[in-house]
Amino acid sequence: MFLALKTPLLRHGLLLACACASACSSYQPLPLQEGQPARLVVDTRSLPFPAMAAHRFDPDDGLDIVEVAMLAVVNNPELRLVRDDAAIAHAQSFSAGLLPDPQLSFSRDLSNSGGAGATTAFGAGLSYDVASLLTHGAQHRATENDAAKTDLTLLWQEWQVAAQAQLLFVKVVQGRKQMAVLNDTRQVFADRYARTRRALDGGLLNSDAVAPNLAALQDVDRQLFDLRKLQNQSAHELNALLGLAPGTVLALRTDSDAGAVDAALARSALDDLAQRRPDLRALQAAYQAEDQRYRGALLAQFPALTLGFTRARDSSNVYSSGIGVTMSLPFLNRNRGNIAISQASRQKAYDEYQVRVQAARNDVRRILDEQALNLAQAARLDADLRDQAGVLARSDRALRAGDADVLAYTLARSALLARQLERLALEQAMLEQRVGLRTVLGIDMTNLESVKP
Repeated sequence: MFLALKTPLLRHGLLLACACASACSSYQPLPLQEGQPARLVVDTRSLPFPAMAAHRFDPDDGLDIVEVAMLAVVNNPELRLVRDDAAIAHAQSFSAGLLPDPQLSFSRDLSNSGGAGATTAFGAGLSYDVASLLTHGAQHRATENDAAKTDLTLLWQEWQVAAQAQLLFVKVVQGRKQMAVLNDTRQVFADRYARTRRALDGGLLNSDAVAPNLAALQDVDRQLFDLRKLQNQSAHELNALLGLAPGTVLALRTDSDAGAVDAALARSALDDLAQRRPDLRALQAAYQAEDQRYRGALLAQFPALTLGFTRARDSSNVYSSGIGVTMSLPFLNRNRGNIAISQASRQKAYDEYQVRVQAARNDVRRILDEQALNLAQAARLDADLRDQAGVLARSDRALRAGDADVLAYTLARSALLARQLERLALEQAMLEQRVGLRTVLGIDMTNLESVKP
């Protein structure tokens, strides 16, 4: 071995290997811990949306619709996993950008069959896969596009989580408004039922005057129980989305609004939709990655070449040096299988992008049409509410004057309640449409300034 180490090639190679080993990364433990619920704290510097980051976060005066979206982006548990995927993609891109290491080989004759004056034979060599340099650039660019795709996918996930938080905010707030209307109506029917029941017990009224109030009260109670179940579900879903403990009760501001979206402005935003929506940009990056892999597969069809330098000594103490070349003969395989796979994968990425862009445009047009229909319906409902309120007022005066029965008043009051709940449900649908339109347009969650012509 001492004689072998005299070989400069081997000695320098071993010194280089030792130097590289000294710079290796070391193991760092990461003990598992139970997850802790998030707190109502937001570092606005970590938010990916500029206008949202500029919004003031102050939970002391209640959370508005933007503050809920901010909290969701920061604390959502699923987003942590997507961010981990982005970190892995960047690590893979870094790995693909590194050049392959050269290969050092050494052999030594361990036999003792040599005669007088014989020396120990050995051989040492240094080789490098030159063909890997040919495809290195395409592979690195492919992983860079993969990393960009993951970053944009993360941004789209954050976008959707913010939108989902706003939708749940709308559900909870509108549910509380419906609850208030039902409670007010229940109080009216409960009071009338209590008074008529006392009169019935005193023999002043018959059961026909009590039954309508009781039936109306029971119907309102049923609606209240159904609404409470929906509110409980929405509240738990919102807490889970925000990464909060299940029992957390959020103070939500009912005066908050998603903001109206101008239809003409929304249609103009369709022109550069593919350059703005993160998921469409992610598909563009995915296509570029597959295109680079296709290029790499085409380059890999050429002969694989490995160059090497050797230094050896035989048992008669004669040294020799040489150059080795290893080359594949592309007669049978020629990498045709990988080329076909890469070409088909690129075509799929191309088609997926085209399909998603068309679907996004259709979603925008559908929501705009629904928004126009809902606006017309809201105007009609407002007129109906005014008429129904007038009918109820006349019925109440007639009942007090003894010119109408209890059933007529109860029907009028129930009809008004139905119209009020219908108007609140329509208002909820319109607010959800505003959130949905901002999402499918890929515009900022707080304003439309970024898409003005």
